[in-house]
Amino acid sequence: MDDSHDLSVILKSRFPLVLIETHEESRVLALLERVTNLEELALFTWSVTEGLSRRGAPAATPNTTDLTDALRHIDRTIFSGVYVFLDAHPFLKEPLNLRLVREIALDYQKSPRTLVFVSPQLELPGELLRMSARFSLKMPDTGQLWQLLMEEMQAWERDAGQRIQTEPDVIRQFARHLTGLCHEDARRLVREAIAHDGAVTREDLQRITRFKQSTLDTESTLSLELDTCSFEAVGGLKALKRWLDVRRKAFLGDPEKTGIDRPKGILLTGVQGSGKSLAAKSVAGAWGLPLLRLDFATLYNKFFGETERNLREALRAAEGMQPCVLWIDEIEKGLATDHGSGVDGGVSRRVLGTLLTWLSERDSRVFIVATANDIQGLPPELLRKGRFDEIFFVDLPDAEARRDILRIHLKRRRLDPAQFDLTGLAALSEGFAGAEIEQATVSSLYEAHAEGKPLDSALVGAEIERTRPLSVMMAERVAALRGWARERAVRAD
Repeated sequence: MDDSHDLSVILKSRFPLVLIETHEESRVLALLERVTNLEELALFTWSVTEGLSRRGAPAATPNTTDLTDALRHIDRTIFSGVYVFLDAHPFLKEPLNLRLVREIALDYQKSPRTLVFVSPQLELPGELLRMSARFSLKMPDTGQLWQLLMEEMQAWERDAGQRIQTEPDVIRQFARHLTGLCHEDARRLVREAIAHDGAVTREDLQRITRFKQSTLDTESTLSLELDTCSFEAVGGLKALKRWLDVRRKAFLGDPEKTGIDRPKGILLTGVQGSGKSLAAKSVAGAWGLPLLRLDFATLYNKFFGETERNLREALRAAEGMQPCVLWIDEIEKGLATDHGSGVDGGVSRRVLGTLLTWLSERDSRVFIVATANDIQGLPPELLRKGRFDEIFFVDLPDAEARRDILRIHLKRRRLDPAQFDLTGLAALSEGFAGAEIEQATVSSLYEAHAEGKPLDSALVGAEIERTRPLSVMMAERVAALRGWARERAVRAD
């Protein structure tokens, strides 16, 4: 259903108050004008600069720029209709104005006057919320965004008399990156990208990401991770890489056209330092999507209900950044604190319920990558099929993966891997996690620098031999984890 139908249903439902939180004021006014014309309802608007006036009338009602005076006038008038208040939220904190709104709402059965409040931010007390309905403009879908992009490109080419420079893959990514933006923001970003240099480039994709980042609340539990990477920066994990590569087009495409369900996400568990976080970053990098990180540590609040609200707002913000990858790091720390005992007042259970509801009902292009070190501490409701597409176990790297990891870290430090005995070093580092191999490389570089000579295989090998990996220090726990995953998870490598 379109916005006109939904708004018409709300007006016909005889709610005395309608709340519309939006930055697209002009679009809302055009929509209200269209709906009230169809329903044959009078439409009035109020603003602090113009006062109260009937839509299309040559002049405003005198002495109504003050909200109190405008509400008194409506309370006394005999005219029914729809009264739209633009940015009235600062004045609704005054008790007199709240009482006038309540009296008009209570009198609706005798005099049907619908008060519509339009503002980027709206908060009403409970006694008014009970008499109100919320309406939200639908975000443009991929087809509408593509049409908007084509319209703006054709208009620029017509005015400039030249073709826009771009590539088919870039223009498709550009349209995908616009997802989650309202019409006005999307149109402004398209015009900015084209006017900048007469081209649509990969730099313009970053501009959209930065704009979306700026719309995130500075106190949000979400953060935009700019340090993403491609799969080439990850050693091993062949099965995981193939799984993601097979599903890339399905996630970025249109399910209505392909007939394939959009992938939801994955849960990664495994030995600490084995590359789960790096894998999460590589999904975003390989798919060319922004990476959002949800920090459970900042999610929790001592006040009742605030933690769940923080989570809902974070998930809503992630949907506003779509298409994107949402990385929930160490998810067990936020969902496994009370294990049903209620020692935290049931907060973890309520957070779990909020997350499960969102995972089940969402239809957004937000791909979840959750990581967990202690998967046995997670509630079973989260692990059943349907919450995540797959649960992968990231094990200690085998010999081939260890060679890849050594090669990656040597190249990252501008060293030639061909000058090192990678096979011998890989054999020497059996039982090492990826992070431990990296640290051994870093430490051996310090040794080489202190001795004033270039790094070689002997120095790296000596550092590996001095290191006691986690698989040795905590052998029992690592063995138990690997045993648990052998029959319950899919190997990432």
